Parts: sequence; structure tokens; C-alpha cells
Amino acid sequence: MKFQKFAALLLAGAATAATMPIASAQTADTPAAAPVTTDDGAPDGDIIVTANRRSENTLNVPVAVSVVRSETLRDLQAAGGDTLLSLAGRVPSLYVESTTGRIFPRFYIRGLGNIDFYLGASQPVSIIQDDVVKEHVVLKSNPAFDIGQVEVLKGPQGSLFGRNTTAGIIKFDTAAPTANFEGQGSLSYGSFNSVNADVGVGGPLTKDGTISFRLSGLYQHRDDWISNTYTGPSDDGTVPGKNVMGGFDEKDVKLQLLFKPSDRFSLRLAGHLRDYNGTASIFYRGSIKVGTNAVPSTFDRKLVSYDEAQNNTQAYKNQGVSLKADYDFGGVTLTSITAWEHAAGFSRGDTDGGAAANFGGVTPNICAVGCGQSQGRLRGLDQWTQEVRLASPDTGPFKWQIGGIYFDARDKTEFDQRSFFLVNNSLGTAPNPNNFVLLRNVNTSWAAFGQVSYDLTDKLTFTAGGRITKDTKSTNLLLHPNFANLTVPAGVPTSSYACGTAQFCRLSDTQPSWDVSLLYKIAPEVSVYARYARGFRGPTVQGRSAVFNSAYSTANSEKNTSYEGGIKGSFADGRVNFSAAGFYYNIDNIQLNGNDSNGNGVLFNGSKGKGYGAEFEIEARPVNNFRVTAGLSLLHTEINAPTVFAQVGAANGVMSQTVLNPTVRIGNNYYANINGNPFPNAPDYNINVSARYDLPLGGDNKLFVAGDFNMQGKTNLVLYRSVEYSSDGNYELGGKVGYAFGKYEIAAFVRNLTNRKNLIGAIDTSNYRAGIYNDPRVFGVMLSGSFR
Repeated sequence: MKFQKFAALLLAGAATAATMPIASAQTADTPAAAPVTTDDGAPDGDIIVTANRRSENTLNVPVAVSVVRSETLRDLQAAGGDTLLSLAGRVPSLYVESTTGRIFPRFYIRGLGNIDFYLGASQPVSIIQDDVVKEHVVLKSNPAFDIGQVEVLKGPQGSLFGRNTTAGIIKFDTAAPTANFEGQGSLSYGSFNSVNADVGVGGPLTKDGTISFRLSGLYQHRDDWISNTYTGPSDDGTVPGKNVMGGFDEKDVKLQLLFKPSDRFSLRLAGHLRDYNGTASIFYRGSIKVGTNAVPSTFDRKLVSYDEAQNNTQAYKNQGVSLKADYDFGGVTLTSITAWEHAAGFSRGDTDGGAAANFGGVTPNICAVGCGQSQGRLRGLDQWTQEVRLASPDTGPFKWQIGGIYFDARDKTEFDQRSFFLVNNSLGTAPNPNNFVLLRNVNTSWAAFGQVSYDLTDKLTFTAGGRITKDTKSTNLLLHPNFANLTVPAGVPTSSYACGTAQFCRLSDTQPSWDVSLLYKIAPEVSVYARYARGFRGPTVQGRSAVFNSAYSTANSEKNTSYEGGIKGSFADGRVNFSAAGFYYNIDNIQLNGNDSNGNGVLFNGSKGKGYGAEFEIEARPVNNFRVTAGLSLLHTEINAPTVFAQVGAANGVMSQTVLNPTVRIGNNYYANINGNPFPNAPDYNINVSARYDLPLGGDNKLFVAGDFNMQGKTNLVLYRSVEYSSDGNYELGGKVGYAFGKYEIAAFVRNLTNRKNLIGAIDTSNYRAGIYNDPRVFGVMLSGSFR
């Protein structure tokens, strides 16, 4: 059925394309243009973005947009770093983290994100890769490689892009097929046998250039480097040993074919494959000490003691195909984008982060003080999208575009709990091979949108956009062998369980989104703007707790109203580009996620939330051989929910951390009032700096030294305030020194130069106090370059 549905959508897209008569004019298929640069890659000219679905100078775009260049990405991932997680803090107000390894990055823009680790979780940041929205959290983990440009659009983007964009969008554009033969890439090798190869090559397939291609690939590898030192009995047969986890193999390929039979008509067919095997996030039980958030000096990232979960294995495969057609009628351009994505895989982890016997457990009852493992398995996901858009030419004082998008995602998701895996009865634990649930999730959405832009004067431009969206989600419990009925937990808000004890739950809502802005050109190279926008994120169903016989928790629609103003400029013939923005937003029915007594995520709504702050960016080449970029974001967020409480970690009636909010005790569990708290994973400031100096040696030869630095301010890792579950002053330093000849470079590099141990996540269930930390220092060598 999935192939038939995709074939139907593909045929619909092809039929749309086939109705486009062949003539001659300029196609609209041009991707985001790369910034004009000098030979050494320094900024020197306009920065072109596609925030309005058309290529424009950023000075003419009334929204905060940050650009990440392809060479920056290659440096960040030189040690095999995750191409998405490594973006954290690299532009103002962008943060990325994961508690499920590489297959589940969670994105935050201006503090707004979602800490839910459920495989069907909804996120307020949308990911767009090559014009296709990636909605499911696993699809959002698809690596970015052979990149032309990355754009981070901040604030609600509900008018023109994707869906669920109350926080913003991260837009990745792969380098496109070209009429000339060209390529780019990098190859690096470092500590732990880390390998990173990111390459792309393309050019014409026919003499007349009507057919061209682009073949892109990514290969990343790292040996296992974390040892499991546990020596006791295991309930599930886990075998410890030296260097048994922490490694990965990432293999990705993408092929694009571009057909341009005339100047007016273009057709781009793209397909990609992903094959990933690696390690889920490593939880270090007891690494967070009571009364402090400082990382202990004796903590060693290379050692764990796991009695379960087969050393935290995970693996995923993903395939996708898209067809984009453009036809320019002269006064209007018709665009059709048809896409299908499929994914399947699993992730298994020792969720208590350490052997229970090392924390008070006594054999044969080894789990007297708690132990746990779980697995999330995506048996199969299929996402289909169809977008059609009509747009006016990019010239003239009046520009417009209208369109619609249909979205359909269906998956079967399995959750397996500890006793599902048990094989050893001698320890006093009972295997239960039926301790799992299988859920079927369906998410459909349609939207109609439009935007107009009019030059009121030669200096003042008015832009307005609107969108109407219907979003529907349903969850059906297909298998739950242990349970006769689902139950609503006692003492919880009934609003979080809108579907009661039903095994089938369906939520739907229809809401408008919009944005209105004014942009004024103070001078040809300096503009100021003001923007008012509203975003909408549909209702959500959380079904995972059914594995414990608990009813599905739910959250109603979230709406974000945002106010933003800023200034952008360029001077010294493009050698300096700068921007500054201030923002304030209010969220109604903010969607939040906490834990229940089983340590599972529970959805609920806070009444309101708010955030405000400022962002600053500069990119400069003050002299020919030196360039620098810098960014700063300042942020304040606040949950306004006087009657909302979130569960805190406790065991046997004793809290396991120092909670700074008022708490109440119900049985052996404690709940903290979260009113006035900051959003989780919302740093109150972030600084990023990168610089490069070149020493000419004559001709195209030179020596160079480059470095980058990122620092993050105070960050709450959970909904409640505590001394332990927060970080402050996390930083990382990277560097590179090498020799450049023409468009090629050979260099030595280092990531996390000071071997800094940053607490970047936590499991606050029970008394585990398990921390998640950044990667260790990696030294290596790197060869990179481009040709055309």
C-alpha cells in the first residue's frame, strides 16, 4: 500500500508537471545561491536566502535569518560529529540536543522546543531538507551533507513552510546539479579511528546540458570507545567488555537528476538512502552529585557499568524520493513538489544508566532499588507530502504567491519494557515476553497559504502572509497482551487524558497562522524591519505509557504570537555583514512534557508561556587575510502555569535532588510547581565565534590557522528548578591549522580542544541522577576542497 500511495502522489506530481507547456524563459528551480566569496572563502558580497520561498538578499527579508555555510559544517563534523547535533549554539538562539542518540535530535529556537523522547513526539521546530518537510523525529535525524547552505528562520513561520512551526525552521539545501562539472568534499581521520567523508560531485549528462546530475555521499565511522566494566549477573544476558559501545557507522547517499528541456521548464528527481548503526545515548548513573551541577573531576566518559540493554544498540534505515517540477508561464510560475519518506529501526538503552547492584541492589533481587531498560522500535513509517504553489515573478513592486500542501504520515511503533528482554529466572526476576505495546499512529494535515509583498515606496515594503491548517492525529493500540484495559493515573489533570481509557484516540484542530511585516531601507545597504506573526502547533497524542497500562496522555493545540524588530546591514563592499534583532512572544496552551511514576513522558498543557530576548550577528573580513564571524543571543523564558505540577525524581519517598520549587508529596512521589520556571533547554545566553587567518606564501599557496568557540549560559534541563539538573558555562573549542593550495586544503584539526566535560542532558527518574555528556577531545587530519 505504501508504494501504491506514493506512486499515486508521484503520478499526481508528474501529471501537474505534464500540464506545463514547454516554452522558454527563466526557470524557478534555482536553489538558494551561495554567498559571493573571495578565493579564501571570506565573506565579500550579498548573502542570499530563501526565507520567502524566493532567492533574495537577506537585507530585503523582514525576518531574522542566520546562515551556516557548508565549510563551517565540514569543520564541525570533521571528527565524525553528528551533522545536526553539532549545530547547537553555532548561530544565535539555536540549540540542539538528544537523549536518544543520533536518531532523535530535538531542536530549540529562541528557547521553544520539546523535551519529549516519545517516537511520535511533535516538535515546534520544522526541518526542511531540499524543499521537503521532515516531520517525524526519526526523519528529522537525516544527516545534512554536501550542503550548499543552511538557513535558520526564527520565530513562527506558519505562512509558507511546512507545519508545526511555532518556533521556526531549519532549512537545508543540498548542492544542486549544475551545467558544469564540479564538486566539493572533505575527508578526515581522527582519534578513536573516527572517519568523516562528505563529498558531492555533479555536472551535465548530455552535451546540450538539458540533463544534469549531482551525486552526494556521507560516510562516518568511529570505533567503540566506551567500556562496560560490570562483572555481576545480568537478567538479559548483557556481555560487558572493553570498548563495547560509543561507536557508529553512518552511510548515506543522495542522487539528484535535473531535466531542463527549456528555459521555462525544469524537473528535479531526487532520491536518498540512509543506513545507520550505532549507540544510543549513554546515561552515566550517579554522575550528577547531590547539591551541585559541577561535573565531578573523577568522572570518566570512557567507563560505564551496565547490567542490561546489550550495550545500548541502535540502528535505522531511511529511504526517500521527491519530484519537483517548475514551469514559468511568463507572469506566473507553477511549482509542484511530491515526496515520500520511509524509515524503520530501533533504539535500546539501559535507562537507569548503571547496574542496580552497584547502587544498593542485592542479589537475587537485583532490582531492589530500581533498574530499567527500554526499546523503541519503529516498525515502519511512511510520510507522503504534496505541495503546489503559484508565484509571481521576483521583479516589480508587487509580488505574490499562493498554494496548498497535503501531509500524510503513518507508522507502527513498538515499545518494549524491561521484562520483555529477560532470560534469566535465577535472579528472582520473571521474564515477560509480552511486556510490549504496538501502536499505530496517523497524522494528516492540509493547509492553504498565501503571501503578498508590495513596495509602498522605493524604501518601504509591506509583506503579509496567511495560512489555514487542519491537523489531525490518531493513535490506536494494536497489541497490548498484558492488559485488559487502560487506566487514567490517579491524581492527575483530566485534561491531559482527553481520550480517557479508549484504545483509539483521535484529536483534530483547524487554526489560522499569519505574519505581517514592514521593511524600511535606511540606506541601500541598511534596512530595519518589524514583524508580527502567529504560529500554530496541532494537538498531540502520547501513547507510550500504554506499556504500563496507562491511558494515552494528550495536549491541546499550542499557539504562539510573536513580535520582532531588527536591523540588517552590509558595508565596506560586503566585507562586513551584520544583523541585530529583538523579540517577544506569548504562547497559549504551551505543550509540556514531564514524567509519570513509571518514568514515562506525560503530555500536558501549561496555560501560557513567554519569551523575550535579543540576537546579534556579524561576519567580517577587516583585512584580506583575516575573517571572523560572531554571534550572541540573550534569552529569558517563563512558564506561566500556576496550577501545573511536574513529577521530580524520588525513590522510596526520598527526593534525589535539590528542588528549588514548592513541592507536594503524593504517596512516595513528589511534584514541583513549575510556575515561573524557564523552558527546559533554553540557554539564557549563547556566544559563538569563529575566525581564520591566512599567511600568503605566493601564488595560490598559503598557511592558515582557524578556530571556533561556543559558550552556553545557564540552562535548565527539566521542567522544575533544581541545583543538579542544570548547566552553566558549557563551552567547546575547536581549531584547525594547515596548508592551502588553490581550492584545496590539508590540515590538522581538533574538536573539544580542552576535553571539556559538559552536562548536556539528564535522566531525573527515581534516584538515578544519570547525566548525558558531550563527546571527548578528538585530534585528526583533514583534506578538503572543491573544483569546477
